[in-house]
Amino acid sequence: MVTQSKAGAARLGVMLLAGLLSGCGMFPWLGADKDPTPPTKLTEIVQTAGLTTLWSARVTRGTAGRRLYLVPMVAADRLYVADSRGRLVAVAADSGRVLWERDTDLQFSGGPDVKGDRLVIGTSRGELLAFSSSDGKELWRTQLGSEVLSVPRLTDTAQVIVHTLDDSVYGIDANTGAQQWRVNYPAPVLTLRGSSSPVITSAGILVGLSGGKLVNLDPADGTPLWEVAITRPSGRSELSRIADIDADPVVIGTIAFVGSYNGDLAAVDITTGTVIWRRELSAHAGLAADASDLFVTDSSDQIWGADPSDGAGRWRQEGLRYRQVTAPALVGNLIAVGDLDGYVHLLTRTDGRLVGRTRITGKGAITARPLVVGNRLYVYADDGTLAALSIGGAPAATLGLRGSAPADAGAASRDVDTAPADSPGSAPPESSP
Repeated sequence: MVTQSKAGAARLGVMLLAGLLSGCGMFPWLGADKDPTPPTKLTEIVQTAGLTTLWSARVTRGTAGRRLYLVPMVAADRLYVADSRGRLVAVAADSGRVLWERDTDLQFSGGPDVKGDRLVIGTSRGELLAFSSSDGKELWRTQLGSEVLSVPRLTDTAQVIVHTLDDSVYGIDANTGAQQWRVNYPAPVLTLRGSSSPVITSAGILVGLSGGKLVNLDPADGTPLWEVAITRPSGRSELSRIADIDADPVVIGTIAFVGSYNGDLAAVDITTGTVIWRRELSAHAGLAADASDLFVTDSSDQIWGADPSDGAGRWRQEGLRYRQVTAPALVGNLIAVGDLDGYVHLLTRTDGRLVGRTRITGKGAITARPLVVGNRLYVYADDGTLAALSIGGAPAATLGLRGSAPADAGAASRDVDTAPADSPGSAPPESSP
């Protein structure tokens, strides 16, 4: 007979509650019969940036409605995707032609990542597997301690770095699957369902934790080089104290941009752990940046444009609120995001206007950030649809909800809907503990 302590039972109950909450998307959508804050309805836009579907195919069975971290990955002119029922597929990036596919009895949940002839991917049962990227042959598998809900990262030194749902970080030999080291951080009582993917930098391995900390680890043995609190949990209830860093940090030069749920957006020097600036903004969905711009999808699905030097807001796009918008992707002078109804939206970098939209599927949400390769977008939806889109200028045309082309059926949102950017409160620079 299996028994557990009252504390253990309470913790299990809260973890189950967290899982249920995560299945609802963002917390503002909780409700019994009717969502109190339904997704913003799409209206019309003046399309000045054309989106053309080059090819589209349903190559997997998708995620079966589960909130996972299965993303498209490109390497050597091939795209790799997986589904929650154990299918792994490689397709030609230029045509969508299936090059190989492998059906397994696994429940893929995080990945893949590809480097050379290695493809690595994690499962809901805490397994990490390596396959040959050339033909899909399984090379090895190893058992971890918890579900993988982030992308395992292959390094140039033949390692795989994995962050699991219980806030453990592993260093794994990429050739054999042998565990080299493991670092475990205590998780809060209540967290969102998800984990940030490790980011490999010249200064170490960056990992965002469910307690609101960003840590930098030595890839040789997992030794913490520094750690810093991006958000300190506050509030009386466990819900109000959620401070997860589930969005992947973005590194530009020696600066990491990182956001947390219920908390702050910050810029951190990766060599020292010093917080350069901090802004109050709940940035759970993800962010994108370069040397001149920072873009954030916040927890209400507003998209922000900000100054990367100090975090000051430049503009805010409210037209996609509560549409479960993905992390932004940068493509030329535009930003691309996907949403819960299978739409891809284009915004201008300068002021956040909606200038393009197309729909790749009517049967699944887009939860993975669009993958940018040159002037092409690769989009993977939760129903297993994989599509390649090209972006180019188009004559100004107003698109309504019916649209003028099949790909745009059901699309649109009025020309701007751009609100003046609020300037969230900031904190002075501070050093890591």
